[in-house]
Amino acid sequence: MTEATDELSSAVIETVGRTVRRSRKRLGMSVQSLAEAAGVSFGLISQLERGLGNPSLNSLQRISLALGLGLGQLFLEPSAELVVVSASNRELMPEDSDEPVERQVRRELLTPRTARVQVIRSTLPVGFSNEAQPYRHLGTETTLVEQGVLILGRAGRRVELSAGDTATYDCSQPHWWANGHEGPTTVIGVVVPLEQ
Repeated sequence: MTEATDELSSAVIETVGRTVRRSRKRLGMSVQSLAEAAGVSFGLISQLERGLGNPSLNSLQRISLALGLGLGQLFLEPSAELVVVSASNRELMPEDSDEPVERQVRRELLTPRTARVQVIRSTLPVGFSNEAQPYRHLGTETTLVEQGVLILGRAGRRVELSAGDTATYDCSQPHWWANGHEGPTTVIGVVVPLEQ
């Protein structure tokens, strides 16, 4: 094993350890109670929280379940205390479309790319509809219409949302949007991945 690989492994274990300790304390659990809930040894939790050891995937899964986390969440660094994304510095998300730019949805990521929740501001041009090519991605999405009218279709159901209306749905099922307004429609979408 190379030195770079050893460093990466140590860094990953340290991240997992910090996440376990922070989550355990947030739940008011002792090291012993977490070990019992996860069915692992006290020593494994203790070592892990100090950034030591080499726990099995099975052990990590049991620990994540005991903490009420998805397995992938153990590997994420905690978000910074305060991250500002200024209006002039929003990341534009690519649009997978052959349509001319003026007919495409403009998607701006309002959160840092590393955030556990994505907040996306989408501007739908007049006449936009992707009913023929619906979206499909993992997670749950809440959509808030900021201005205009959004027609939302999912699982054979079609709803019309006006400014201020929201809809929440499992976005792993095909769903589509259409602009039902004579001008642009602006939507704020909050996406929480199925598991991080």
